[in-house]
Amino acid sequence: MKQVKVQLKNAYDILIGENLLDYSGEHIRRLTSSQRIAIVTDDIVAELYLERLIKTLSKNGFEQICYYTFEHGEHSKTLDTAGKIYNFLAENNITRSDLVIALGGGVVGDVTGFAASTFLRGIHFVQIPTTLLAQVDSSVGGKTAVDLNCGKNLVGTFWQPSLVLCDISLLSTLSNELFADGAAEVIKYGAIRDKKLFDMAVSPDYKKHLEEIIFRCICIKRDIVQNDEFDTGERMLLNFGHTLAHAIENLSNYSIPHGRAVAMGMVMITKASTKTGITPIGITEALEQACMRYGLQISCDYDANQLAKICLNDKKRDNIHISVILLNEIGNARIDKMQIDDFTKFICEGCK
Repeated sequence: MKQVKVQLKNAYDILIGENLLDYSGEHIRRLTSSQRIAIVTDDIVAELYLERLIKTLSKNGFEQICYYTFEHGEHSKTLDTAGKIYNFLAENNITRSDLVIALGGGVVGDVTGFAASTFLRGIHFVQIPTTLLAQVDSSVGGKTAVDLNCGKNLVGTFWQPSLVLCDISLLSTLSNELFADGAAEVIKYGAIRDKKLFDMAVSPDYKKHLEEIIFRCICIKRDIVQNDEFDTGERMLLNFGHTLAHAIENLSNYSIPHGRAVAMGMVMITKASTKTGITPIGITEALEQACMRYGLQISCDYDANQLAKICLNDKKRDNIHISVILLNEIGNARIDKMQIDDFTKFICEGCK
């Protein structure tokens, strides 16, 4: 088992290893003396893992265990779902002395974290991510969010978890498509900060190194978040490919999953920055090959002007500029501020 400590105002541990779910009750018991605990999950994850989680919690002195299940998928990451979670917590008398557990992928973690951060003005929560994407990215760093009709993650908070448990054995139940979604985020981390990680991600025996890959991704995010918890500077690097990805997801009505959209976004933005002389020739091809290694689609059929229009709702813009993350080389990225008018032309280059 590997351990990563996140040193913020409220420090917490991230544990990475096999079969952690069956011992999660022991780790969670160290956080609270309460006998009451709440679980939020989705319908698919509940079928797979809810019983095992309840068993280990019961074994460790949690006598009042309640759970709420919602329909899986991005369409559930809404204020309406958050409202239902509030009612569930209130009806089960959850207090600020109690904990809520987010058991699931990125959607479960985001909406549960958002509800936890705002219910009773904030209650503690634990992340047990069940997808590769959630383990390497969304469960770490304290960003919570729900979507609006006009865009993704437009309502949210910064609310750090009290503990993150990354059980690698849970990834064995993922479909190839869901695993590929997470691989896109792994490729992103390697591209912006760690050439060795990038090479590991595309190696034929990457599954043998899965614990190390997840560990390296989490360490990169931990280091960046510790320097910039509230996303005002360096943390924007983690959004490489994401501004376009969120626009692609929105235009597809979320039929294109997040990881696949990120793959498209990374390739498009790098293609544009290569054409404008910022990124060296060959980097786009390296990204394309890495994404195709996992069967990730890299071509985007959406109109560049449509994409740019949605991108301008992004939280990384001000009245004049939008922040764009570009690659100097694999393992090295930078943040450029681009004028709004120039950004639309830039995206058009990436779509050609």
